[in-house]
Amino acid sequence: MRAVRPRVGDRILDRSLVAFVTAALPGPPARLLEIGAGRGELAEHLTQAGYDVVAIDPAGHVPHVQAVALDRLEAPNASFDAALAVLSLHHVEPLRRSGERLAEMLPPGAPFVIDEFDIGAFGAAEARWWLSQGPAHGDHAGEPEAIAGDMRAHLHELTDVVTALEPWFEFGRVERLPYLYRWGLDADVRTLEEQAIARGQIAATGARVVARRRDYIGRP
Repeated sequence: MRAVRPRVGDRILDRSLVAFVTAALPGPPARLLEIGAGRGELAEHLTQAGYDVVAIDPAGHVPHVQAVALDRLEAPNASFDAALAVLSLHHVEPLRRSGERLAEMLPPGAPFVIDEFDIGAFGAAEARWWLSQGPAHGDHAGEPEAIAGDMRAHLHELTDVVTALEPWFEFGRVERLPYLYRWGLDADVRTLEEQAIARGQIAATGARVVARRRDYIGRP
């Protein structure tokens, strides 16, 4: 099969993200559920690589992404081999019921691959650094403290996600890494962000972790 290469500079198909996701997934033609698929770039990439992908997003507006929330998705129990969520779990509502519904659709041991912006690590220093890298626009214009406070008020922290899903999923080690360069900035800003993290100026706001569906009979 011809190798499928991510588009250079694409925020979704970042090379490190594609490598992380594919390393954690079972091989094709495994059946995958992508949660919060957005415009469907990653789903399309995985489909071209031989996977059977169902992509969902409550705000889905492209033909290959179903406009449905996770807790409302109709699918048989254990009908997917794996699931993935890229920059979407911090928005998911209702979080606990959605985790339960996902567990119903996965068999025991199935991987759930998570790439996240951890709002719990995002404060005024991180907002200030992000603003310094390019012009802010829209709802994100304003003072760093206000930006961080507003986002903390309506997004789930990674600890909230883990707590809500732990009854059904066992989480592996969390990898901390840069995220802000993916938020409307140029890809080459990643090096600057890594340097700022290494100097202790800002926290690493990106997080990657692989969870596995627990093996249990009945409700947890």
